[in-house]
Amino acid sequence: MNIILYLLAFLLSFSIVYLLIPPLGRLAFRIDFVDKPRQDVERKIHREPIPLTASYAIFIGFFITYLVFARDFTMETLAIFIGGVLLLTIGTVDDWYKTKGKDFPALPKMIVQVAAAVLVYLAGNAFTGFYNPFSGDYIVLPVILQFLLTIFWIFGVTTVINFSDGMDGLAGALTAISAVTLFIVALAKGQSTSAVMAIALVGVTLAYLRYNKPPAKIFMGDAGATFLGFILAVIALDGAFKQATVLSIFIPILAMGVPIFDNIFVVFKRFIQGKSIYQADATQVHYRLLRAGLNQKQVVIVLCLVSVCLSLSSIILLLIQT
Repeated sequence: MNIILYLLAFLLSFSIVYLLIPPLGRLAFRIDFVDKPRQDVERKIHREPIPLTASYAIFIGFFITYLVFARDFTMETLAIFIGGVLLLTIGTVDDWYKTKGKDFPALPKMIVQVAAAVLVYLAGNAFTGFYNPFSGDYIVLPVILQFLLTIFWIFGVTTVINFSDGMDGLAGALTAISAVTLFIVALAKGQSTSAVMAIALVGVTLAYLRYNKPPAKIFMGDAGATFLGFILAVIALDGAFKQATVLSIFIPILAMGVPIFDNIFVVFKRFIQGKSIYQADATQVHYRLLRAGLNQKQVVIVLCLVSVCLSLSSIILLLIQT
């Protein structure tokens, strides 16, 4: 594919989300599918009810663009679509509970996220091994290890992006930066399908940010955040991790460095304190920066700058490999 087609893919995904979000927002108010402020919850920092329907625009914009430009309806495409529907469905249930001031149990969400990851693995998109930097031989990992690493990667990235969605504009901006990086990696490796997925993800997240930048007019909820994390993980598996060297394994990890490293810290802290890793609290770095005296916009800018620096580091790693 030439660069014009990638530009068209970006414009299509952006336009779909940009046009769909306003009517979906109005629908959310009519059916009371809104995130209401709660004074008793530190994480709820907005002051007015916010629609939770951006996830559906994101889902539609991504898949229409993917199908139009990738022209690659395979078992892997079907697995990604079904996995996305599963995450959107369980995320919607979780978000509906939140609109009623209740918490949805963590176990069903975890089971569905793992199921979505298993579908991708069964369709053939997996972390299979890496090149030995000394001999140049490709080391194929045992099947059980391929399965476990693939599931852990998809489940982990899905979870950390969701955990990062705690502030206006943050998860969308971090996802956009990561998607741009993975797009560059896919172009460098000549992986057109991964590049289409990445540029479509850039388009949908930037359109979403038009409405989600502080102060947000709409949220994507758990349904949207888990979907974005799922797609990011799949793009990395299909692109950056494919035929990787030991060094280039770190490319996608650095590309998503802010949510990954922050949430490793959060999960470790919760584990040490004997808490459930799914127990929502205000320990993520964006909340810590808020308590340190920064406002919402400053927090988002700081974390985006850190994310850009990590993404540039991953591109430097890519250049070293070529």
